[in-house]
Amino acid sequence: MAMVDVEDESNWASVFQDCFPDSWRDRADLAAYLAELSSLGVEQLGREQERLADERASILEQTRHLAFANYHTFIRTADCTERIYRDFGRVEAAVSRLLDKLPALGQRCRSFAKEAEQMSASRRMNTLTLNRHTEILEILEIPQLMDTCVRNAYYDQALELAAYVRRLDKKHAALPVIRGLVREVAESTQLMLLQLLQQLRSDGQLSSCLRAVGYLRRMDALDEAELRVKFLQARGAWLRAALDAVPDAEPYAHISKSAEACRVHLFDIVTQYRAIFSEQRRTGAAPQRADVLHGWVLSEVCELVEVLERDLRRGAGARLDSLAAQCMYLGLSFSRVGVDFRGRLAAALAQAAAEAFGSAAREAAAHFQQDMSGYAPVAAPLVPGARAAPTDPPGTLAPPATLLDFPPLGRFLNHILAAFNDLRLCCPLALAQCVTADLHHALCHVTAQLLAFHRAEDSAFSNGERRVFVRMCRVYARDMLPFLDRCLQILFPAQQIALVLGVPASQVLNSEGLGRVDAERLLEPLGFLPPEDEGSPSNVGGAESSDAVSASAPPRDAAVESRSEDTDDPARATRREDSRETENLLWRPEP
Repeated sequence: MAMVDVEDESNWASVFQDCFPDSWRDRADLAAYLAELSSLGVEQLGREQERLADERASILEQTRHLAFANYHTFIRTADCTERIYRDFGRVEAAVSRLLDKLPALGQRCRSFAKEAEQMSASRRMNTLTLNRHTEILEILEIPQLMDTCVRNAYYDQALELAAYVRRLDKKHAALPVIRGLVREVAESTQLMLLQLLQQLRSDGQLSSCLRAVGYLRRMDALDEAELRVKFLQARGAWLRAALDAVPDAEPYAHISKSAEACRVHLFDIVTQYRAIFSEQRRTGAAPQRADVLHGWVLSEVCELVEVLERDLRRGAGARLDSLAAQCMYLGLSFSRVGVDFRGRLAAALAQAAAEAFGSAAREAAAHFQQDMSGYAPVAAPLVPGARAAPTDPPGTLAPPATLLDFPPLGRFLNHILAAFNDLRLCCPLALAQCVTADLHHALCHVTAQLLAFHRAEDSAFSNGERRVFVRMCRVYARDMLPFLDRCLQILFPAQQIALVLGVPASQVLNSEGLGRVDAERLLEPLGFLPPEDEGSPSNVGGAESSDAVSASAPPRDAAVESRSEDTDDPARATRREDSRETENLLWRPEP
């Protein structure tokens, strides 16, 4: 059989070649027909195609005749089949809906049974409730009564009701009515707690604070440590409200009134705290109480210091001496409660004084630059008595009179002396370095302006103008710089700085940038100045100075040369006239 199958498959492959489908291999009729076909002769095989065509046409004709003869039957069969299909679909859908609704129906039946049982139990409970209506009504009215007592400040009665509800909760905690009752009473208790804390946030006296803290202790809502913290927080909120009510339009008035209010109110709060929690000393909790009080007072003082620093930045440093005295007194007062914050105040005040002096020094340098932009080095008229006296002896605070001949230098010194006078009122030794640096920076600016003026105007100078400008630079070098150096030494004595630093005074005097003016470094850019005549006196500010004589009475050729230049440059002539008419009296440092 296997050989026949293999042979048949080879015959099929040779006959059909590549178009023989695999699905035909299992068809018995095809295998029989191929076997029959293989037994035919050549003539029969030639007529086989015609026979198959005739047979196919006959079968088609019979099928057509059968369809024409029985088409009514076919139509009725199709209609019946369609109706049966639709009926079966409806039946299947109805069965599906029934199956879907059966679980819900069962659940509803079970729910109905439970509801019936509950209704029966509720009926029995309602009967029992009706019998005890009076007692239940009294219990149910407790939350309303509690709320009324709290809102009308009947705290004793409210505490009694709360204690009664707590006893009910211990006995009947499983009952829903009791749980709801406890919840409503707890809300009223929370409202009472807020009201008592709000009383502590108001301007209350010691008696009211004692009463409020007593109620808080009876409520047992806070332990002793939390009660102390809440008390300080509430009183701190009242203190901040009092400080916020101080007008802050004027910085000095704001910080003064804030310091006074803080001193008065904070001491009241500390007194109240110690009176209320004094019994803790006997229970051994005094260290903890002191720590809480000390930390809270320290935080409030830090906020006050921040307000002071903010107001100093806003401009309260104009009266720094009065402000420093008031704040230092405040810090000394707080030392009685263990919070002496004068050390931090000193840093803030010193910073404000340093910023004020630095701003004044920069302003003086800016004014000097403006003055030099319109300055003409012409000889100023001799001021009676200005050069009659010899140079001031060392150690004096009288400004050099020679600066009257040079208005830009005089105005610059006026600004610096005004800054020194303001600084003298509040001048800690810690400012020595920064004040010296600010002054040195301003003097460097002055030196740079003199050098820039020389470079810009040297080619247009006449002989007299050049001599006047040279004398101006020498007065700056010999008179103004040593005078400013003496002022610095008086503001920051080397002996005191050495005592604070623990070094010899000579080391402080020789150190750079610590209460001394580095004249050599400042005058280094002015190397263009010609050397002095050997016969000229060393003090250029004296009455017999050759430079002063030449500056006050220029030679004739210089005057003629000046007049000729005036006619050529009207703007330059106008600038000289303004310079001649500008005189400024120097401020004298206060002793």
